[in-house]
Amino acid sequence: MTSFTARIAGLATLALAALPMAALSTAAHAASVRIGDLDLASARGAAVYEQRIDAAAGRFCQDERGLSQRAACIAGVRAEVNEKLAQRQAANPVQMASRR
Repeated sequence: MTSFTARIAGLATLALAALPMAALSTAAHAASVRIGDLDLASARGAAVYEQRIDAAAGRFCQDERGLSQRAACIAGVRAEVNEKLAQRQAANPVQMASRR
């Protein structure tokens, strides 16, 4: 019985530890960042992209009460938006035309 109780306690601990990670992974699903009009290869386009992420993360995380929770929320949104962009770029690579 002790082994069974230890396993249940271990599973409960893992489940509780996973909750903040689950919250971070779903953060950017409600925050959207428009990028179709940006040239991300330019300094200006990259700067506007960062501003849009900051604005979307700020709106999404506005209800977080503590500074550390808000910072974690914003970091999670930023990470997921950047990950989604990387996945999109990998799926649709831009082919540069070469001049001869």
